Amino acid sequence: MKQLSFENISHKYSEMPSVRDVSFAMNNGEVISLLGPSGCGKSTLLRLAAGLEKPQKGQIIQDDEVISSSNYALEPNKRGVGLVFQNYALFPHLTVLENVCYGLTGKKAEIIAEAKAVMADFGITQFADNYPNELSGGQQQRVALARAVCPAPALVLLDEPFSGLDTRLRERIRDRLLHVLREKNIAAIMVTHDAEEAMFMSDRIVVLEQGSVAQIGTPLEVYRSPQSSFVATFFGEANQFSAIVQDGMINTVLGTIKAPAFDEGAEVEVVIRNENLTVYDAPQAHASPTPFKIMETHMLGSNTLVHLSDKDDDTGYHLHAKIPGLNFFEVGATVYLSASVNDIYLFEAR
Repeated sequence: MKQLSFENISHKYSEMPSVRDVSFAMNNGEVISLLGPSGCGKSTLLRLAAGLEKPQKGQIIQDDEVISSSNYALEPNKRGVGLVFQNYALFPHLTVLENVCYGLTGKKAEIIAEAKAVMADFGITQFADNYPNELSGGQQQRVALARAVCPAPALVLLDEPFSGLDTRLRERIRDRLLHVLREKNIAAIMVTHDAEEAMFMSDRIVVLEQGSVAQIGTPLEVYRSPQSSFVATFFGEANQFSAIVQDGMINTVLGTIKAPAFDEGAEVEVVIRNENLTVYDAPQAHASPTPFKIMETHMLGSNTLVHLSDKDDDTGYHLHAKIPGLNFFEVGATVYLSASVNDIYLFEAR
């Protein structure tokens, strides 16, 4: 497949718009994630790509051929794509091995060998003779993934493909899936609400907000250069507060910040991700002079979440910092904060 293109796609259910004027194109072997909260249009776009829905406006082009428009939709079984939806859609009367072999052509021995190799990638070889109803949801999900990629289609469509897996297994299976996609040069569109998952899996990420494209870019681009507060906060918990521009600057509890791109008197939204705040137990030349008090600490495995306030009541700033490693701050201790200017994002207040 040379390219799959969404051109000005709009769709609605009854009178409720679900996708609004969405455009993007993908290349051979590229993995693209559709990222956003529930109800933002991710699954609708996947169903449109699969041919399960027709757009009200716009068109979808595959290999220079229109496969979906307002008055035409190529049948799903003629699109040559692998599908993994949240209901798995396994054939209940076929064993796991037979499910994975489905769609393969050639000599029986070669088909079985290829299927078992892919099954080994997903850790389901031991279930070869089981039927789907004998497996857990997570095991069925891995079978669905194996079946989708085994025929090496040009494109697979993945709807929350790791949602039924526990955290440790999810990390291992997504790593194996990415390896198989690269090895077989399979392009993929993956729906997810997990920003970390999207950054791990994707060549590019399409961030969706209320059915529209908020930003498209590589994982590094959308993480380091968010174009809105929505995008900035979707890639991690963040501190948000507002300030007014005065003489090209804004005064904040973290110090004075240059704001040359905003008009005098404009209200600016300030976003600083939790992990971009540094906490010191003594004043620093480059830190804010405002002292903060440690209100709470919570262990998060390899990190510690620290709750901070510059006042003892609810009238002050309440910020969160995620610090690496084990916490060494005592509740009630006085600390000082800093953040690199490159990690402080300013946006026009909505």
